[in-house]
Amino acid sequence: MKKDDGFTILEMMIVLSVIALIFLLTLPNIQQKEDIIRNKGCEALTEVVNSQILLYEIENLSPPTTIQQLISKGYLKPSQQRCPSGDKITIENGQAVVR
Repeated sequence: MKKDDGFTILEMMIVLSVIALIFLLTLPNIQQKEDIIRNKGCEALTEVVNSQILLYEIENLSPPTTIQQLISKGYLKPSQQRCPSGDKITIENGQAVVR
C-alpha cells in the first residue's frame, strides 16, 4: 500500500477558517488606524501651511488672504490646498483652518 502525505479537506477547511477569523478580527483595527493617519496628516499639513503663511508675511510685509496667493508665489504646491482626507484648507485671520 502507498501512503500519500498531504492535507485532508477537513484540515484545509480548519486552517482557512482560522485565517479568515484572524483577518476579520484585524480588519476593523486597520480601518481605525487609517482614519487616525489621515487626521494626523491633515494636522501636519495645516502646520506646514501656517509656516508658509509666516514666511510669506515676512517676505511680503503683509499676510496672505487666500491659499491661492501662496500657491501662485511658490510657497505651496496646488496639492497642498487639500488634506489627505479631502478637506480644504483656507486662511482665516492669518491662520490655516481646515474646512
